[in-house]
Amino acid sequence: MDKVTATHMFESLASGIRLDIVRLLVRYGHAGRVAGEIAETLELPRTNLSFHLKTLTQAGLLTVTQEGRYQRYRVHLDAMQDLVAYLTENCCAADSDSCALPAALDCAGDTEATAALPVPGRHVR
Repeated sequence: MDKVTATHMFESLASGIRLDIVRLLVRYGHAGRVAGEIAETLELPRTNLSFHLKTLTQAGLLTVTQEGRYQRYRVHLDAMQDLVAYLTENCCAADSDSCALPAALDCAGDTEATAALPVPGRHVR
């Protein structure tokens, strides 16, 4: 990942609403959610939501699949892992003996395990 891509991703997350969307979709892993479910869960107007979904998709953080008349959004897990790897690629290079960064977590997309997790807070305006 290059600096421009990482910056674009972080800029797209600089909104409380978009951060809530990503955190919600992470809960559902590979199953994702259709736009109406996202709007209902986060109590957002659908017209407002589409702007935020487009921004996150253009930044590469979400993928979208057409399912009949619905669009299903999923977090682009590989892109998120690449972003974390970009941030930490030189972690503790000066002092590797004291590095306490945990290994990257693997998101298996297990919706049963994540269903019990709390829903992210309502959006911040």
